[in-house]
Amino acid sequence: MATLPVYRWRLAPDGYATYRQLRALGLRPGGQEVAAQVERPRRRRGPLVAYLYRIDRAKPVRPMTPARRAALAKANTARRICPECRRDAGYVIPPSLGMCSACAFPDNAPEGASWNSSPHTAR
Repeated sequence: MATLPVYRWRLAPDGYATYRQLRALGLRPGGQEVAAQVERPRRRRGPLVAYLYRIDRAKPVRPMTPARRAALAKANTARRICPECRRDAGYVIPPSLGMCSACAFPDNAPEGASWNSSPHTAR
């Protein structure tokens, strides 16, 4: 494997873009290999590295189909359902807790709160 050209931060030539820059242009790498890399020096640690792709070889982003949109909506809805009380929490359940904040911290709930009146917390 050949070594990649390495450029200093903000000194990459035109025609190269990072993955995020490609997305902002409505493009994707499209299976091409990394063409170069940019390094940003840091003190006391190794440099930050960003991989660059050729813009002329990039392909357009695939359009969002109705089936893909439905699958994403279903997956995002599943991330909002608390496994303890089976309610929609209104936000994505943090993986560190594994349940909504009302189930994770029942003592911190104000009295008479409707969002904390599930059967497993009323003991």
